[in-house]
Amino acid sequence: MTDIPLIVVTATVWAYWLGVGRMIVRVRRHTRHRAGIVPERRPERAMWILMVPTIAAWCALPYLAVTHAHAPLALPDFARSDVVAVVLRWIAALMGVACLAATARCWRRMGDQWRMDIGNDQGPLITDGPFTRIRHPIYAYSMLLVLCSAVVLPTWPMLLVAVVHISLFNVKARFEEAHLARVHGDTYARYVARTGRFFPRLATREP
Repeated sequence: MTDIPLIVVTATVWAYWLGVGRMIVRVRRHTRHRAGIVPERRPERAMWILMVPTIAAWCALPYLAVTHAHAPLALPDFARSDVVAVVLRWIAALMGVACLAATARCWRRMGDQWRMDIGNDQGPLITDGPFTRIRHPIYAYSMLLVLCSAVVLPTWPMLLVAVVHISLFNVKARFEEAHLARVHGDTYARYVARTGRFFPRLATREP
């Protein structure tokens, strides 16, 4: 039986990571930089040991479920039969598409300054557009997308991928903030005071 939410999420996740690949090619072509494929800093290189298989599993699990993989990779029966589960899965699938569209907007704003790691050649601080109220909108949308994937495909392997992915991106965001604070000083402190890490700040504070 064809499961539309699962197909939508599978296509969205693959489009997301193909978009990342496109950004790598774009940055490399325009700047001759590797765009952070291999992180420059040791802590991030250690994270990559977990990050790469997590991303691979994130792409593979929905696809395997679409192709009718056997348990524990298959879509559970309740996900198709329970009315609440069906509604939640449709909502999550549509939210996943919205996350992809919002991420593409962030990619366009960053342009050739986008990269996957924390680079020593850090460019100017971007504080407008999607970054006006959230410091890490790309990470926020990526974490929301993996949560949507786990709702659409509620299996233990997919839930594990979501937990690992969200944990790694939380650590990655903290690494990046510490680096930006060193590079941009008071300018970054003022930016932090008026923004949230993954969600808009409800009230600003003075640095």
